[in-house]
Amino acid sequence: MGVVAHVLAVDPVPARSQMGSSLGFHIILACFGIAFAAVVMIAEWIGIKRGDAAAMLLARRWSRVMAVLVAVGAVSGTVLSYEMGLLWPGLMGRFGAAIGFPFSMEGIFFFLEAIFVGVYLYGWQRLPPWVHWWSGMPIVVFGVLGALAVVAANSWMNSPAGFTLSHGRLTSVDPVSVFFNSSTPYETTHMLLAAYMVTGFLIAGVYAVGLLRGRRDRYHRLGFAIPFTMAGIAAPLQVTMGDIIARYIATNQPVKFAAMEYVSKTTSDVPEWLGGIYFNGHIYFGTSIPSFDSILVGFSPHTRVIGWDTVPASQRPPLVTLIHLSFDLMVGIGMFLLVLAAWQAWWWWFHRRLLVTAWFLVPAALSGVAAVAAMESGWIVTEVGRQPWIVYRILLVSNAVTPSSGVTVTLGVILILYAILTVVSIGVPLVMSHRWRHGTPAEEEAEQVPYGPSPAVAGAPGGPEAS
Repeated sequence: MGVVAHVLAVDPVPARSQMGSSLGFHIILACFGIAFAAVVMIAEWIGIKRGDAAAMLLARRWSRVMAVLVAVGAVSGTVLSYEMGLLWPGLMGRFGAAIGFPFSMEGIFFFLEAIFVGVYLYGWQRLPPWVHWWSGMPIVVFGVLGALAVVAANSWMNSPAGFTLSHGRLTSVDPVSVFFNSSTPYETTHMLLAAYMVTGFLIAGVYAVGLLRGRRDRYHRLGFAIPFTMAGIAAPLQVTMGDIIARYIATNQPVKFAAMEYVSKTTSDVPEWLGGIYFNGHIYFGTSIPSFDSILVGFSPHTRVIGWDTVPASQRPPLVTLIHLSFDLMVGIGMFLLVLAAWQAWWWWFHRRLLVTAWFLVPAALSGVAAVAAMESGWIVTEVGRQPWIVYRILLVSNAVTPSSGVTVTLGVILILYAILTVVSIGVPLVMSHRWRHGTPAEEEAEQVPYGPSPAVAGAPGGPEAS
């Protein structure tokens, strides 16, 4: 019994589940922390430059939603920082001097971002127009730098560098090499583009629903066009970056790539599997394209692709079906969003207006949820694909996890906490939206900014001709 209890106590799965749940929730809020400010700044720029009342009203309202999401993100991010120490003492105790540096930098950048969010909100009624606009730019900059810092920590776990081990102990650390390890440029770019896509498509989806309901005023058209354009520009860049990263993984983390693509044996002329369930050495319900995986990796059907047979079974990623299907889902959704963006771009090029048919607006309304699913799938590939290593080829998850037997209890508490935060994250903006649509003229007037035209104009919700 004692041996069984010990095995259960050090089982890393509950800790992985808790960390995965926390990260899976927080990363959505992190996307808004990275990219929402850019949407707000574009809207305000249009409002100031063109004297556009609808754009100014959008910027004002979006900034309030941004503040709510930043506040909730601060809570979920704090939980993650505690979990790193409590759930993974073997990692932080041994490599804290290395991985702690990018996490510390992320804390500084978030602190500065939060300060300027406060300045920006406070400045709506008090600063001259362009001074107020520039006060929001640090939010954009520090959001990007914060993402760079936290993704650098994850990149280091995939490509550890910048330290010296002596008899299993960390003896020296080069912070610059830790921060800018070989995976940092790839993962950071991928994450930043994902953040702009998730944020843009989610916001655009809200206004796509309004357009579907017949609200064709400038307020809703602009509310859709600004974030959708931002996300649409990011879509082809993300697809290109994903292709580059896949080849990088094939070279630097070949076992992870083998799990992504169902490559069980090292060989050439490797087929590309679309879908499928791997079980007992066979792939069921999948479709293969002969030699296509080799072509994607090395631009030749004769390219040799490394399989997971090159490492012992104990060093292979678990749940290869989950990894492969997550990868397929991420790529499939990425292509769908690219086509959707290209569709609108083509229509704009020839007609100089938004495409407002139901055939376009229905998938556009779903694009935000699709982008979130793609991002979550990508993180499953990244994190589960690195298993059983927490620091690739240096530290196993089983040697880093806490020996505490209470993780299942804290997992339940965390799930309850994130259920509450989900209600807050969705509920508060919904209450705001209801008040904005059904508020009194006095409440609408209270939103007027000290520069630009009054928001109570035709086309703006609450105005004389609002639908």
